[in-house]
Amino acid sequence: MNTILALGEILWDVLPEKIILGGAPFNFAVRINSLGDNGLFVSSLGTDELGDKAFEQVRSLGVDTSLLQRSKKFPTGTVNVSFDAKHLPEYIINPDAAYDHIELTDALFAAAAQAGCLCFGTLIQRATKSRQTVHSLIDAAPNAIKFLDINLRRNCYAKDTILYSLSKAHILKLNDAEVMQLCGILGFTFESFPKFCRQMNRDFDLDYTLVTFGEFGAFAQSTLGEEVYVPGYKVHLADSLGAGDAFSAAFVHHLLNGHSLRAACENGNALGALVATTHGGTEPVSETEIFTFLQKNTEQRIHREFA
Repeated sequence: MNTILALGEILWDVLPEKIILGGAPFNFAVRINSLGDNGLFVSSLGTDELGDKAFEQVRSLGVDTSLLQRSKKFPTGTVNVSFDAKHLPEYIINPDAAYDHIELTDALFAAAAQAGCLCFGTLIQRATKSRQTVHSLIDAAPNAIKFLDINLRRNCYAKDTILYSLSKAHILKLNDAEVMQLCGILGFTFESFPKFCRQMNRDFDLDYTLVTFGEFGAFAQSTLGEEVYVPGYKVHLADSLGAGDAFSAAFVHHLLNGHSLRAACENGNALGALVATTHGGTEPVSETEIFTFLQKNTEQRIHREFA
């Protein structure tokens, strides 16, 4: 069993009609556990009512709470979520939340030292305290695979943070919109997704770069030159919250357990599609459901660049 440490935000997605517990690394940790690995989660909640509610829900979802801190000074994180005409989420992430102030502790050092993989992003590095903690934990796990789900949220990242994160990562995961954002930030000229991945792997010494296209699948390229494109699936979309995090979890799980790059992408794609048929990012999806889904003749959607 692999021990995978997810560092980052836990927050309430405030939707027009309800609130749902989320945050990319939290969603990721939930899915990692559901796949049979040991997912540990590092974050902080307030001691407010939303924090109490979140803590109980984390525990009910089977995620270890031993590394989940509680802040008396800062509130539990929230994000206002709206959806565009294609049901894709748009976020307003409220600042100065408890997860921006994660304290560095001996328990966190010990968890980082035993982890085989660390998952992190840029949102958790927007504030000084948590940024310093994340950097210290990355340094405390020199032999762990570093999975960067870059998650470029508006007003929540800086170029220095991106460059630091890329310098530490072994695997980069981003979506097609973030590819365009990153090209602008890094001064790259976009020609194609394979060329972009090749340049990222070369310039930042990455082992893999992954690009997700929502309903149109995913593309992955290894530093050894292996390229895999898997089409997406036409499913009844509830919302896309947590679908990308589910892809990440299944990809990491299968890669760490010795499966091929194609198998990692196919399983990531299937779990992401299944999560998109549910509301929120943490509704249970079993490995049996993933296997069954992959055996079905579900209509696939192919990205135009790979048609």
